[in-house]
Amino acid sequence: MKIFVLGGDGFCGWPTSLHLSARGHDVIIIDNLSRRKIDIELGIESLTPIRPLHDRLKVWGSISGKTIEHHNIDIAENYHRLFVLIKEYRPDVVIHFAEQRAAPYSMKSSWHKRYTVNNNINATNNLMVSLIAAGLNTHVVHLGTMGVYGYNSAGIVIPEGYLSVKVESPGNDLVEREILYPQSAGSVYHMTKTLDQLIFDYYNRNDKVRVTDLHQGIVWGTQTEQTKLDERLINRFDYDGDYGTVLNRFLMQAAVGHPLTVHGNGGQCRAFIHICDTIACIELAIDTPPASGERVCIRNQATETHHVRDLSSLVSHMTGAKISYIPTPRNEALENDLVLENKGFIQLGLKPTRLSEGLAGEIYDIARKYAHRCDLSKIKCVSYWNEERRKAAKEAIGEV
Repeated sequence: MKIFVLGGDGFCGWPTSLHLSARGHDVIIIDNLSRRKIDIELGIESLTPIRPLHDRLKVWGSISGKTIEHHNIDIAENYHRLFVLIKEYRPDVVIHFAEQRAAPYSMKSSWHKRYTVNNNINATNNLMVSLIAAGLNTHVVHLGTMGVYGYNSAGIVIPEGYLSVKVESPGNDLVEREILYPQSAGSVYHMTKTLDQLIFDYYNRNDKVRVTDLHQGIVWGTQTEQTKLDERLINRFDYDGDYGTVLNRFLMQAAVGHPLTVHGNGGQCRAFIHICDTIACIELAIDTPPASGERVCIRNQATETHHVRDLSSLVSHMTGAKISYIPTPRNEALENDLVLENKGFIQLGLKPTRLSEGLAGEIYDIARKYAHRCDLSKIKCVSYWNEERRKAAKEAIGEV
């Protein structure tokens, strides 16, 4: 198949591109390299050494004998260039990773909030409109987030996208309907993902665009089968306060002897998935597209749930690292439950990588190997959800 990977230079996009290329697909990356520009803005680098994209692609070509094209297009701004490329190449599948993916970054300032909304929503809308204008029946696979559901299962199992409800009619009859599970965004980033759902729902109903929307948990891990082939192909490892996901941050902190920074009391329960399983789910989604006219297919892309305090205890036990509890910068409940449905991918054959199986390799093969590249000043999260959270953090260190 001919596959466009929007955001193919990123943490999930790069290993996905290599995997699909290795499987024999014709892969075209569309990426404006905005994630690399954000590194410059924040004054931080990936813990792992990331080569320029043209070097990465050259190395992949020499190792695999396969070619991956790259087109530098800002799809949120350059609709016409995207449309022309889609009309010329006529992709069978478009994988949409091209969104600003970090909740803390989306909350840094009014500019960051505006950028996240403009980038994410325009990118999604431009993609849908261009496919319709080109008259294609392309399958769109979008990487969403479990965060659209909020972080409390409210005593029920969170379904895969749709919730059955019964509403009393004027005649006192109960009318049953299926609706999108009520959204409960926890940041501007998460808000854009809830808006993505509405965009997909509309164009699916109005223009019969085929869409699979993957609500993904927090990704941990670094390497995949292809990125291990050569250090010049290595995947990102973000550990800073804006882009570092909680488990990768813990692994890095343990590697450099820094206390594990747990926000609040660590009672937050989150869904997790290994990067290799992310790629496996993407491939399963490509192989099982919805038929023309079917509603948006929503799958929960997560393999297990854990409380943050339990993760910190696990890493502490494995490494001897101390645990530090600090005020949370987020406007969130300090305790929550999270029970989710994930039968979709399991029934399609996904064999999950469990934390218990992969943590040691991440600690010793990645975090400790590249610990010398860590900038300790970037560990702290300095993006606060509101002034109340900012004040609480400053009071905790005696600055107020």
